[in-house]
Amino acid sequence: MTCIVGVEHNGRVVIGGDSAGVAGWSVTVRADTKVFRNGPFIMGFTDSFRMGQLLRYSLVPPVPHTWDLDRFMATDFVSAVRDCLRDGGFARNDSGNETGGLFLVGIQGRLYRVDSDFQIGRSVDDYQAIGAGEEYARGSLHGSGDLPPEERVRKALAAAVHHSTDVRPPFHLVWDPEEPPGQG
Repeated sequence: MTCIVGVEHNGRVVIGGDSAGVAGWSVTVRADTKVFRNGPFIMGFTDSFRMGQLLRYSLVPPVPHTWDLDRFMATDFVSAVRDCLRDGGFARNDSGNETGGLFLVGIQGRLYRVDSDFQIGRSVDDYQAIGAGEEYARGSLHGSGDLPPEERVRKALAAAVHHSTDVRPPFHLVWDPEEPPGQG
């Protein structure tokens, strides 16, 4: 049910997402976006619109460390996300294993993937993709390294639309740090 794409470039991150809401054989083009800003963080989610709403409107993210961002993301940030999803009734506990959902986060020019077991990950590539269109988007991103980051994201989302029944325009993009008016 979706495609979320992120690219790191020159100390910045852009995350883009489609607008499909899929339930079984039905698809709705949603007005609420899957990519957004929450304080200094940009995020894009898949799995559940409820999870996205909690991350967007309920999560109060802690202030990031400047000295060890990976440690901050794996500890303080993930703890805040877990509390938010648990308090919002979204996190699941199955035999002592707590699970959430899948989303991308951009902060201080770095792109992170947060998996359903709350691990964080950074790729050696300058891009990530998640959702039903992930493989198509990754293929596009792999072959587009010479293009500007926004164009790479849009082309990857277009590839996912072309090949996946679960991905639909319009596309929405957010930048870290925020793009000046008239740019992006």
